Amino acid sequence: MNQETVTAPGEPTVGTAYFRTTFPTTARGAHTARHAAERWLATVAADDMATPSLLIAELTANAALHGRVQGRNARLALTLTPEILRIEVTDARGERLPATPPDAEAEGDGESGRGLLLVTSLADAWGCEPYPPGGKTVWAECARGARCPLRGARLPAPPRC
Repeated sequence: MNQETVTAPGEPTVGTAYFRTTFPTTARGAHTARHAAERWLATVAADDMATPSLLIAELTANAALHGRVQGRNARLALTLTPEILRIEVTDARGERLPATPPDAEAEGDGESGRGLLLVTSLADAWGCEPYPPGGKTVWAECARGARCPLRGARLPAPPRC
């Protein structure tokens, strides 16, 4: 794991902080990467980490499930600025792009297939980019500050005294 931070633990992010790790495309590998990222975030950000944790879990699990190539690892990268947290997961399956989330009602009672609906509802933005020579990077961004865990929703400002 390679980490670089420009803030002291517990202090607000002044510049940009980075976290990078690779993980095997297995359920255990995704789990280990998620927990490492959560520990890192706890040391550099005082924000509520529930939404980022869910996004990290979903994107790493998708890479393990849909991005698996024998002998190739995936990469989890976080970039934390005072305004935003960007989560990127890169895998080796560039031909398997994430589909636009279907309507939740059309999914029926299946136990899977709703992960990108979760990403769409929790992230302020998300997308997919090619990662040459044959992979892809799926990314999600969360604005920092007081937010409801709903896309684009902000808590009302506290009343002025």
